[in-house]
Amino acid sequence: MPSPLPAADAADADLGRRSVRSVWHPCTPLEQLRAAAPRAIVSGQGVWLLDAQGRRILDAISSWWVNLFGHAQPDIGAAITAQMQRVEHVMLAGLTHEPVVRLSERLAERTGLGHAQYASDGACANEIALKLSAHYWRNLGKARKSRFIALGSSYHGETLGALGVTDVPLFRTSYAPLLRPAATVPTPELRGLADDAARQAAIDHACAALDDYLRREAARTAALIVEPLVQCAAGFVFHPPQYLARVRELCTRHDVHLVADEIAVGMGRTGTFGACEQAGVTPDFLCLGKGLTGGFLPLSVVLCTDRVQQAFEHADPARSFLHSHSYTGNALACAAALATLDLLDEPRLAANRALAQRLDRLFEPLHRHPRLGHARRLGMIWAWDVIDAPADFPRRFGLEALARGALLRPIGSTLYFMPPYVIDEPAAEHLLQATLQALQATLHGRPGGYADAALA
Repeated sequence: MPSPLPAADAADADLGRRSVRSVWHPCTPLEQLRAAAPRAIVSGQGVWLLDAQGRRILDAISSWWVNLFGHAQPDIGAAITAQMQRVEHVMLAGLTHEPVVRLSERLAERTGLGHAQYASDGACANEIALKLSAHYWRNLGKARKSRFIALGSSYHGETLGALGVTDVPLFRTSYAPLLRPAATVPTPELRGLADDAARQAAIDHACAALDDYLRREAARTAALIVEPLVQCAAGFVFHPPQYLARVRELCTRHDVHLVADEIAVGMGRTGTFGACEQAGVTPDFLCLGKGLTGGFLPLSVVLCTDRVQQAFEHADPARSFLHSHSYTGNALACAAALATLDLLDEPRLAANRALAQRLDRLFEPLHRHPRLGHARRLGMIWAWDVIDAPADFPRRFGLEALARGALLRPIGSTLYFMPPYVIDEPAAEHLLQATLQALQATLHGRPGGYADAALA
């Protein structure tokens, strides 16, 4: 059993209702918040959270995919504390500090890309990459190359530039008049294709569509942005490394940048440090975030090739990249990221791969569940499609799982796990049983445990 969490404070019991009155909660309609106030969390340790009523909750989605090594991880916390004694933040315009330099150097060593440009979140990192790409072509006298391509059902964030390359109507429709939409090309849809020939045909079709588009539009296209190997918000659409390798070849052939959005799929999540590694390709821009600080502080980064950086070496300020954020390269966040890189070494990545195989066997009841189809896993990501899911499945299932001590948020009819890398077999067994019970309650209308209290 994990070590005990600190006891909940009774004064925190009303935090959920106070939060509804004072906080705008992401991805949560106000009507749902008023029907079921958010659960107040008072502490966390490892894979576990503790709510204000003293109930333990397994964080099966790493608090939106950011927490790699568990809550209250001592090494990362100590690195932040030590940095606080020196300098907490300094602007990077004309100044620098050791953590940001060391982090940039280490990321370059791990990825083969350098020239780090920092932001605080994935959407901003993707916008930096898009701006850099268009500006690069402008500096080369090719200002027409200012359009972008994304894959069907892509998600790259919710700021306006990132929404422009996002193909999820739920997020885009309300803001359509504000956007400059990207073109979309099909992703290879492999769900339900067990036959190798059919899978290859789907890959060939997607690559042919991209090639056809680039033959016509490369002169006006700056970059293609892709989530390598897994399109997470699309419902965990997986594509093989072979597809990514062919995409890289097509972008090179047609002189179009490849932006790898590894915000969710990097930092070891797919089994290697970077997802692109599995295809043996190097993108022109690599975006990392979420787990970059182990879930402690907001930080994202864009890394690029020497060729890109060299296009901005000019005395004319208009040819410089003047993008900025007040907290760019925050020293505390960089210290947390350095500690995270220390933990995410090659032995840890190998251990993660072995752990994932053991957990995959443990999750066999979900692979064989009659209402779950297309079981799939890559690294520390598991996903299943719920067959004949009710329209309100994500909300109902999430509440039922929470009532049984598991934090899960299905995407549409797709159920997924993305736990911290420190999950062990007993915790995974708890997650399995909570998931099975929540499925039973949601699909067959039989709530149990303390579900009624959670729904009140």
